Amino acid sequence: LEARGALGPWGRLPPPSLLLLLAACAACASEITFELPDNAKQCFYEEIAQGTKCTLEFQVITGGHYDVDCRLEDPDGIVLYKEMKKQYDSFTFTASRNGTYKFCFSNEFSTFTHKTVYFDFQVGEDPPLFPSESRVTALTQMESACVSIHEALKSVIDYQTHFRLREAQGRSRAEDLNTRVAYWSVGEAIILLVVSIGQVFLLKSFFSDKRTTTTCVGS
Repeated sequence: LEARGALGPWGRLPPPSLLLLLAACAACASEITFELPDNAKQCFYEEIAQGTKCTLEFQVITGGHYDVDCRLEDPDGIVLYKEMKKQYDSFTFTASRNGTYKFCFSNEFSTFTHKTVYFDFQVGEDPPLFPSESRVTALTQMESACVSIHEALKSVIDYQTHFRLREAQGRSRAEDLNTRVAYWSVGEAIILLVVSIGQVFLLKSFFSDKRTTTTCVGS
């Protein structure tokens, strides 16, 4: 994975003019979590060979309504995938030709809200666990067990990733709700204080002595 510019603690990207370049490989998966500022757009590029099966999966972790625009184009600029204001999605395609494929995430519809976006871009199939797996003879019991364990561990890794994303999203929602409750509580306290002071002055005006004025009329 090669980046143009330094990434921050959360994978913060440089300004939108600086784009991230993903290194090409026969079978690889790139997972990145990055911040997408308001009114911003970030694009990524991947060199893909013809006939390679690819999968793009993304999810918005924090920010606003947890939605973002996503667009995927082939080397000729043909749009393969386009979704507006999606919280999460997955798209699988097979490269029709050699070249650089481009996928972008846009937050241009948001004026004030930053987003934190996670995506996983898988290119190609995983290599076989045993290079001689295509041989004529069957796998031994030990090799079959290793293949089963390998597949199970891959499933565990996928589940752990999704659970971490859900945990991060849930924590963000909880913190946002806690902030709103705190502001609401402070507002209620201020309103109660103002009403109480007003009632005190109102009751005081009821029991205050009023001066009477006597008017004398001459003969």
